[in-house]
Amino acid sequence: MSALQSILLSLPPERSHDLAIAGLKGAALLPGRVSPVPGRSTMLLGKPLRNPVGLAAGLDKNAEAVLGLARCGFGFVEVGTVTPRAQPGNPQPRLFRLPEHKALINRMGFNNDGMQALPRRLARVRSSNKLCGTLLGVNLGKNKDTPNEDAASDYLKGMDCLHGYADYFTINLSSPNTPGLRSLQHGDALRSLLSRLKERQLQLAGQSQPVPLMLKVAPDLSSDDIAQIAEQVVACAFDGVIATNTTLSREGVAEHPHAIETGGLSGQPLADRSVEVVRQFRSVLPEGMALVGVGGISTESQARDMLQAGAQALQIYTSFIYNGPKMVHKLVAATN
Repeated sequence: MSALQSILLSLPPERSHDLAIAGLKGAALLPGRVSPVPGRSTMLLGKPLRNPVGLAAGLDKNAEAVLGLARCGFGFVEVGTVTPRAQPGNPQPRLFRLPEHKALINRMGFNNDGMQALPRRLARVRSSNKLCGTLLGVNLGKNKDTPNEDAASDYLKGMDCLHGYADYFTINLSSPNTPGLRSLQHGDALRSLLSRLKERQLQLAGQSQPVPLMLKVAPDLSSDDIAQIAEQVVACAFDGVIATNTTLSREGVAEHPHAIETGGLSGQPLADRSVEVVRQFRSVLPEGMALVGVGGISTESQARDMLQAGAQALQIYTSFIYNGPKMVHKLVAATN
């Protein structure tokens, strides 16, 4: 572990996060274009990836450090979750480290600057011509005070506002920290939501290529849930699935003092479950439909397991927090 990482990990988690984002913003000012670490090239959503290792949403919620993160070598970077209106998220403390388990628990609650803050920032990234070959995704959510029956309007606002800036959109229905959000992953609510978003995708595209839509799902799903979600994704002609978000389970960390904290658990304890969810989705989704695996990937073997389970690409978050850019290089090498 570098001296800088040691310092950051010794600070309160949100203070550490803010300093890391500030440092990554500074790295964006360095001269030269930014390219992913060369690795196993692949295709995702019809777009070429220089390597299959991406950054999951949640770190750069407000698209402040895209170029700095791209300098870390990711094949793709996902910003957000962003909501139509700015919101502060849940009260602090809301982020907890479990270093013995290489894990985090968070109940952030979609704290972000609101979607109107992103076009200017993303336009600056695009116009810099520094982002060379790194795909950029935007993760969309709904405001906490938007009723579930009106949730589609929040996602539609995000698509309308940020169309033209993203290589793909991720529809986040799986955070455990917005009350009732996960219920939108099921039944008629899911079908209605996905169909409305698909319709808007095609309207926004006009005669051009539509911006792909990905659905991000929870790990806390039964096999029946997975089959039903896959059926809806296919029926509504969505472009792919990202599996998984954080878990409400405390399996593997139950004895840790922070295990009593509410929120989603991420990191190494989630790895086996995320691989299993990816495997099940791969078995019921059409061959070739985009499937991104995320959840607990901390070692070379876990990265290979995720790809062998059927993911075309993978994302990391918690292992990047604990290990920094060297984790990107390590996993890219493992997936060659």
